[in-house]
Amino acid sequence: MKATLRLVCATLAVASSLSAQTESTKPAEKAAKPAGETAAPAASASMDKVSYFIGSQIGGNIANNFKQQGVEIDLDSFLGAVRDQFEGKPSKYKPEELEAAMKEFEKVMQGKQAEMQAKQAAKAGEIKAAGAKFLAENGKKEGVKTTASGLQYEVLKQGDGAKPVPTDKVNVHYHGTLLSGKVFDSSVDRGEPITFGVQEVIKGWTEGLQLMSVGSKFKFYIPSDLAYGDNGAGADIGPGETLVFEVELLKIEK
Repeated sequence: MKATLRLVCATLAVASSLSAQTESTKPAEKAAKPAGETAAPAASASMDKVSYFIGSQIGGNIANNFKQQGVEIDLDSFLGAVRDQFEGKPSKYKPEELEAAMKEFEKVMQGKQAEMQAKQAAKAGEIKAAGAKFLAENGKKEGVKTTASGLQYEVLKQGDGAKPVPTDKVNVHYHGTLLSGKVFDSSVDRGEPITFGVQEVIKGWTEGLQLMSVGSKFKFYIPSDLAYGDNGAGADIGPGETLVFEVELLKIEK
């Protein structure tokens, strides 16, 4: 929660800085005006949009941050506190009351975080178990080989070129899916191969690439321990996922 509060404070500080810059960069007013003539309210006429823009930026950052943490604030109290600060009014609550409330709130949030982590670990365990079951059956299929690490591979096309070593860079085409068949990444779909170091990828890839000759196309079945483990990767690869890749080794770049 301290990180959240720092974000809020930093965002408000940026808005304050932006407001100050806006004031300092206004064109200087003319020194004198004809009697009876009033200044055109051009600046004030646009300040509703400027203010709305600043509010939307601050509000968007704060709202997204709180939503990600599962926090539902009392919007009326929040906006009331902001208004009080702008108007120079004293705090509605004593400092010790606010401090006590925040300490209690942090305890609740820590409990929620622990609960969420436990659920994620349980889900990862279930997904891992399903992956282990799949690999056990898959390893019995004709043409599927299993290495000492648990990596499984199938030769779809055998090339006759050189094999890469750990210090090489390779140029490949690949198509990655979950066991469900969902595609999470594919250079084939993008229509553009990719180049990277043999040791710059997940363990399953590093091992598998060194089994291939240039011109080969393999299918890798990578257990989670050789992929992204219990952390997963991004929105598409969850914790404990077993990954399936079709990989074509196009060339080696020394």
